[in-house]
Amino acid sequence: MQFIRAVSRRLAAVFILLAAVFCAPLAHAGPFEDALPKLAADSFSDTADAISAIAVSGHADAEPVVSGIGTGNVLFDPATKSVYLRDASGALKNLATGTTEASPPAGLRPVRQNNRIRTMVDAALGTLRLMSPDPQKRLAAASAVFKTRDASSLKLLDEALAKETDLRVKKVLSEARAAILIVAPNTSEKDRIAAIQVIGAKGDNDALSLLRAVPANASPDVKAATASAIAAVERSLALWEVSQNVWYGLSLGSVLLLAAIGLAITFGVMGVINMAHGEMVMIGAYVTFVVQEVIRQNYPGLFDYSLAIALPLAFLIAGFVGVLIERGIIRFLYGRPLETLLATWGLSLILQQAVRTAFGPTNREVGAPSWMSGAFEIGGLAITYNRLWIIVFSMTVFVALLFVLRFTRFGLEMRAVTQNRRMASSMGIKTSYVDALTFGLGSGIAGIAGVALSQIDNVSPNLGQGYIIDSFLVVVFGGVGNLFGTLIAALSLGIANKFLEPFAGAVLGKIVILVLIIIFIQKKPRGLFALKGRAVEA
Repeated sequence: MQFIRAVSRRLAAVFILLAAVFCAPLAHAGPFEDALPKLAADSFSDTADAISAIAVSGHADAEPVVSGIGTGNVLFDPATKSVYLRDASGALKNLATGTTEASPPAGLRPVRQNNRIRTMVDAALGTLRLMSPDPQKRLAAASAVFKTRDASSLKLLDEALAKETDLRVKKVLSEARAAILIVAPNTSEKDRIAAIQVIGAKGDNDALSLLRAVPANASPDVKAATASAIAAVERSLALWEVSQNVWYGLSLGSVLLLAAIGLAITFGVMGVINMAHGEMVMIGAYVTFVVQEVIRQNYPGLFDYSLAIALPLAFLIAGFVGVLIERGIIRFLYGRPLETLLATWGLSLILQQAVRTAFGPTNREVGAPSWMSGAFEIGGLAITYNRLWIIVFSMTVFVALLFVLRFTRFGLEMRAVTQNRRMASSMGIKTSYVDALTFGLGSGIAGIAGVALSQIDNVSPNLGQGYIIDSFLVVVFGGVGNLFGTLIAALSLGIANKFLEPFAGAVLGKIVILVLIIIFIQKKPRGLFALKGRAVEA
């Protein structure tokens, strides 16, 4: 009898244990499972509650589900209230059972979103990724929390800060934490002032808008700290704005240098006012377009090398056209500046119409290689890769041209002709040969300028007309035929234009520059750096 009772007690204990094991999931499924029916309720408030619960659940599917809500890949069945997650291949996973549905039911609907839900998705994803092993994901997560300022992320932010070893990520985490403390109503005065100092050190427009959101009923000490931080941020932004204008000015100056440096050579050596110089720039831009079209149609894998292929072609084609112009027109008009000006102006119209006939009057698309796309920031200074590469390219062309002029026989002969044409001719230098090659060199440089300009301007038959007047201003201001003068004049005019534009506008700013240069030329007719030589000074 005792044996039977003992066996009965053991069997009862086993049944109780089995019931506890199998019924525990039913009794308490967990926050993730409890939140799933709310996603199927088709209510914005229930969806918001579900996102909050899923974000802190610690479930393996938490991040994919929150991300899927934002991308429309979380769906529910209105009839059964089952919730599914659609992966990249289109397969549907039942989130309650964890199984992939072989034949999903018809009538599935995505979880609806509004602005509040989208904001909560961003905040939840930021919170979920704060502990990611990838520092880039942690950085993006901290930035997302900074923007959403979700107070529920504060505890996780503290944990992430304690574990973070990457200084850049740690800085953004600190700023995200400070952003929450500034706007949170229950923050102590000491913590709020410390947060204001952190945000003030950030020093950008986001920091300024956040500081201006400090509650109006804050204590006098908090208001004083806020005012001090706002003043510091405004000073920092003003300095960065000046730096940005200088950068834009250098960028514009490098473009002017590329467009004017070839003109400085032809104008300085031959005294020819070449109104068709802008069309040499246009030819270089259209060479780039043709090269890219051929690569797109036949060799798409070479697109990143399209500019490297276009550069020598543009130089050779524009240079060849320049030699033809000098041999066919210019050489018959030396010493007759008015006729030269009119002839080259007429030639520019002919070249423009020829391009319109061949390529049409509309703008042509010239793409940017991957290494010239995008931008990066240094503090408050935004730098685009295409402008950066154009500055590097223009300086490279300038240095290469200096080398040619100073260390080659052709450069020596060119300088001799510039300083005293008759003496150079009497010494056996073929001045007509030098003239043709000089005009070809100047036109070739204009052609490679067109390759660079195709990356920042519209490629059209009128491309060169937008730079010809500015190019003449650069040459005259810097000193006719002086390359260093051309460099300084191009950068100076570029910076001056960018500082005048915010106050006077683009057109009036150019007029002011023109008037100032006219006044300057009245005082120094030879420009900043006049060439030396008997013929020049005569």
